[in-house]
Amino acid sequence: MTQHRDVLEQLNDQLSLREKLVVAHRSVSDQFPFIARIAIAIYDPETSLLKTYLHSSGEDNPLENYQALLDDAPSLKKILEKGLPRVVNNLLTFEDSNHEHAKRIGRQGYAASYTLPMFNEGQFIGFMFFNSYEEGVFTESVLSQIDLYGHIISLMVINELSAINTLKAAVKTAGSVTHYRDPETGSHLDRMSRYSRLIARELASEYDLDDTYIEHVFMFSPLHDIGKIGIPDNILLKPDSLDKAEKNIMKTHARKGRVMIDELLENFGLENIKYVDVLRNIAEFHHEAVNGTGYPTGKKGEDIPLEARIVAVADVFDALTSERSYKDAWDNKRAIKTLKQLSGEVLDRDCVDALLKNIEQVEQIQQQFSENAYG
Repeated sequence: MTQHRDVLEQLNDQLSLREKLVVAHRSVSDQFPFIARIAIAIYDPETSLLKTYLHSSGEDNPLENYQALLDDAPSLKKILEKGLPRVVNNLLTFEDSNHEHAKRIGRQGYAASYTLPMFNEGQFIGFMFFNSYEEGVFTESVLSQIDLYGHIISLMVINELSAINTLKAAVKTAGSVTHYRDPETGSHLDRMSRYSRLIARELASEYDLDDTYIEHVFMFSPLHDIGKIGIPDNILLKPDSLDKAEKNIMKTHARKGRVMIDELLENFGLENIKYVDVLRNIAEFHHEAVNGTGYPTGKKGEDIPLEARIVAVADVFDALTSERSYKDAWDNKRAIKTLKQLSGEVLDRDCVDALLKNIEQVEQIQQQFSENAYG
């Protein structure tokens, strides 16, 4: 009997998507050693942003924490319009490009590129890139093999994103029961999730955060208050200040959120989603304070998971600048002053500074996701 080794056997293990991409790249490189990098950029249809998400090239990644409007990448937009892959066997074609992503790829020394658009049931989800330091390597015979790997990798990405979307849909369905109970609107969640991503991207270099982590903070941050489903109407909707007993009940939503997420993960068979601890930490610890006065555990400083510290700043800022039954919306100047007062005491100083360094993008998010009659 002939022995055969499955070169992709490791894909059956419980690996992160990044680890699976590295395994696939290793297998591709066995046949085509000139392929130096495989990378994924995913598309956000609400903002038309392409965002770096995943790569296989270790430290050698020229586009870490990068995003751009699809309209600002005309060559990629043309690929999407045609729905077909693109081969560039000499990247000097883009030597005079004014686009930052093209400049970065060129500075890294890549000489050839093969780009595949990724679709899930007809819906565009992003691009996959195969890069080489050698010119002229992407011949028809090579591409026929690489396409197979491309589709395998695309299915892995779709599977990961689908699992996350299933979880988010489950939480949203549960939350719809209280849609008219919870005073927080959909626009609030749109804004605070994007503030969270801004903060994470600003902190990426100092805290060594990769694109996948940043994107999961963005994906999971809207679920921070899911535990409010378990709070009675007379407390959740009370227009006046809560008394001490009511405040204590309200504070239980952080623990309830963690329990609810664990139950949903188990019920939907999603316990093995990588980065799921980011979701758990956001739900349970986003009301902790760096001076230890928060809840539910009184964690201090860096004992509070970074993702929870990030979401806390995003959530507080949007709460301050949003209208509530008990307050008018504050202008940004007043809200920024309060953030600075809370910085280092209640809110993480680095996270506050990261948001304030990106105030122009904050204002753009506010304009794009402003409140309307339907929230």
